[in-house]
Order: sequence, then structure tokens, then C-alpha cells
Amino acid sequence: MSKKIIISNIKKPFDADDREFIAEAKLRVKRAGLDSRDFDFRIYKKAIDARHRDNIMGVCSVSAQTTSNISFSSDRLKKYSISEAADDDIDFVCGKEKLPARPVVVGFGPAGIFCALLLAENGYAPIVIERGASVEDRVRLVDEFYRNKVLDANTNIQFGAGGAGTFSDGKLVTRISDKKCSYVIKRLHEFGAPDEIMYRAKPHIGTDNLRVVVQNAANRIKECGGEIRYNTRLDDIKGYTAKTSDGEINCGVIVLALGHSARDTYKMLMERDFNLEAKPFSVGVRIEHLQSDIDKALFGKYAGHSALGKGEYSLSDTTGERGVYTFCMCPGGEVVAAASEQGGVVVNGMSRYARDGKNANSAVAVSINKEDYGSSVEGAIEFQRRLERAAFEAAGADYSVPVQTFGDFIDGKALTEPHRIMPTYMGGGNFKIVDLGSLLPRFVTSSLKRGITGFERKIEGFSARDAVLSGFETRTSAPLRILRDENMCAIGRTNVYPCGEGAGYAGGITSAAVDGIRVALAIMSKYAPMNDI
Repeated sequence: MSKKIIISNIKKPFDADDREFIAEAKLRVKRAGLDSRDFDFRIYKKAIDARHRDNIMGVCSVSAQTTSNISFSSDRLKKYSISEAADDDIDFVCGKEKLPARPVVVGFGPAGIFCALLLAENGYAPIVIERGASVEDRVRLVDEFYRNKVLDANTNIQFGAGGAGTFSDGKLVTRISDKKCSYVIKRLHEFGAPDEIMYRAKPHIGTDNLRVVVQNAANRIKECGGEIRYNTRLDDIKGYTAKTSDGEINCGVIVLALGHSARDTYKMLMERDFNLEAKPFSVGVRIEHLQSDIDKALFGKYAGHSALGKGEYSLSDTTGERGVYTFCMCPGGEVVAAASEQGGVVVNGMSRYARDGKNANSAVAVSINKEDYGSSVEGAIEFQRRLERAAFEAAGADYSVPVQTFGDFIDGKALTEPHRIMPTYMGGGNFKIVDLGSLLPRFVTSSLKRGITGFERKIEGFSARDAVLSGFETRTSAPLRILRDENMCAIGRTNVYPCGEGAGYAGGITSAAVDGIRVALAIMSKYAPMNDI
């Protein structure tokens, strides 16, 4: 039987070769009383420690696997920062209850993909319905929106194959601790994600690779007996029937992996007396800097070194009454037009795998409490919607974006045209100079000023007067939660399973995928596969 250990916290100069890290790992294994010749060593995780930019270090973990019958002394291993690797296999036992019809998964973002994948591979023959288009058609329709500024409310940067993550940097970093995260990474790699996601501490896929990954995952689901129906929107749920824009579907169970922007579906669920509760969320702006400025601030004289890649950051400020933080930072990326409703402007960020664009961008978001919008689901959605409509109108009502230099934002005026740092929204050029502070609630404006100014202490140049702000980032997370019970079913409904970011149980690609897996396992533990019935 194979055994694996992890040798952690190996530090070398940032440009050290992988062989140097492995040599150190072999030495530690020997010191722990084991014969390194019995093991196969590989890089496990790799990160950069740039806290001291004049002494940037590479920090690495190495895995060592053996099939030899070796007993480990945990105490001796611990002395040399060695631990036994956790098993990342997914164990389950199928239930016995008969499904009255095939499972239906609503939404084909990360949660829906992984839920449908697990169900399909284990004989449950799921039907996936996705309101938006397939990957290929979705890319074409988004390109058309950029050219003609006519929004398709069902296929856009929020809706379609892969969910909102398809048009993002494809970050896989998550705060959750669950062995299923390793499973998600492994499957994404299997479907075409770059090799480095298997060992980078801050892995990313890039929007260009994500499109391939999503298509390959779709092919696998169909190969295993699943079915995917694009351009099919869920309009209603009546018992075991899903009413869609393309007719009715009988459902054994229905998984609601809606994504965080399905406001019309949320409204339908409220009308059907599902239990939804409002929750805190965040709103803010996108800030753009030159990537070269960020690299220099983070890496000093080593900026541009191939071993370091592009500089990235994650910042927070908790000195005021409200938290301010950066979110979804996109090195070498662009600001994207993420609207999904007519008459609203929403911004988000996206990078290709190479991260080779001129600008860096990130959301700078301010915490919104339930008291700010009346503590109701309707109030939360309307809070977001008001900002989106204000941005749309202020920039000319043609899906151009309102922008402002940070210097003007601080001064409360709208005079300065961007020059050194040019906005990247919709490919550049589609913007209007606007006083963003006048469109935001006063507490959001003051919090953004405090936060961005404070971030200067961590990254020199972050509060540069010519940094460009674009408005507004309103879809950082779902503003609500669809309540579910201990069996992961919607409260009071034994055949409906809320799932993922849109249901309020995840935040990002990896955690949403993990929640999709959890829901699939809950279904499988209760019901027998379709091919066993």
C-alpha cells in the first residue's frame, strides 16, 4: 500500500531550482531516520515570501511517496516538519431509495459542474439546465456585446457555461479547509488546467484555460450519461416538475446551483415560499494600476524576474467602522463588463493565464450590513441594483463605465482624464469621467477613501492620484442565503438542494465546487443510481 509524507517549510532563494528543494527534503527525511532511497520526491506546494523585498524567498513543500512497508514515528517526523499526507479520495455509499426521475442540476458554474460530474460518473444520469449558452457561443455573444453594446440578459459574463468564473482570473485559492479541495484541483488539472495548479500555493487557471476546462468537464458529464441543456432558464418549481423556458422537466431531485446574480430566480423562490434570508455583502469599485508599478512595489530590484511572475496582493483595512478589502485581484488583467440586467453597469476583473496585460486591477469593496438595506432580501438586491443603474445612467446609458482618478475621488471632483493608466473596460475607450463618490452612499465613499489611502502603507503607489477607479463592483457575493437543513435540502422541501455561491454557501471557484460535491454526496447517500433501478 502506498504511503505519502509531506516535508514542509523548505526555504531557499526565490530563484532556486526545484532540485535544491528536493535535495533539502531528502536530507530531512534521512535525519528523521528514513531511507530517502525508498521514496519518490516531488514538489508539492510552492510559494513566494516577498515580505522583505530585498530578501525574497521561495517556500516549498515536497511530497515523498513510497510503496515500501515503512513505519513512521510521528514525533520524529514532526521535529523535521514532516507529516503524513491526508487521503483526498472521496468515499461514499449509495442509498437504496428509488429516484422518481432523473436529478436536475440548475446552473453550470463550478457548483453545478462538480455536482453533475459526481452524479454522472456514479450512474445518476443528471440533466443540467443552464440559462446561458455553451462556452463557444458564450464567448461569441460577450464579444458581440462589447462591439454593439446590446446586452443579452441570459448569456453574458455572469450567465453561461462555467458561470461567472469563466470570465475571471480563475483563482483557486480558498479559505475553507476540506480535503475535497485537493480533489477539485486534481479534476481541474485532468480537464486541462495548467500543471502548476497542482503545486502553486496561489494557483490560477486564467480565463483562456478555463474555457477549455469547462468544455472538457461538460464532455465528461455527457460521456457518463448526463445531459446538458443550454439556453434553458428555470422559471418555476412545482413539486417534482421544473418549469423552464424550454418546457417542463420531471425531476427526481433538483439542485439549485444558480450563481449569485439569478435575481429573477430568487424572486420566484420567494413567491413559492422558500426560506431565504438576507446576509451581509460588499460593494465598491475596481482600481487599476500599471502592473509594472505593482511589481516594483512588491519585488523591488527583482521586479520582472521570471521566477517571481506577476505581483499580486490581498489587502484589508479594519481601522474604521466598516471593513475595506481588495477582492479578486487580476494581475496583468482587464476590467470586464459584468452586467446581467438591462440598464445596469457592473464591473469585475479577468486575466488570461499569462497575465500579460499592461494593467493590474482589483475590486476594493466595503462591507454592507443588513441594517443598511432594511435586512430584507428584496432590500439587499435593490441596494445593488440602485448602484448599477446609477452607474449606467451616469456614463451615458450605453453600458460604458463611469471612471474617476483616485486623486479626483479624494478631492470630490470629476475633471482629470486618465493618461498614464488607461481604463481597460470593454477593451478600453468605453468610459466617461464621473464623480463616483456622488453616486455612492456617503459611508461607502468615505470607507473607500480611508481604505485605499491606508493600503499605501503596504504597497507603495497604491493610492497614486492617477490610479483609475471604475464603478461599480456589486456582485462580490450573493446578498442572500437559501436556507437548507442538515440533509442539505431546502427547508421544508425534501427534493430541492440549494448549492454553491448563489445559494449563499460558497465564495469562489474552489469552495463552490466543493459545495457542489457535498450536495452530490448528500443525494447519492439517499438514492440509488438510475442504472440500479
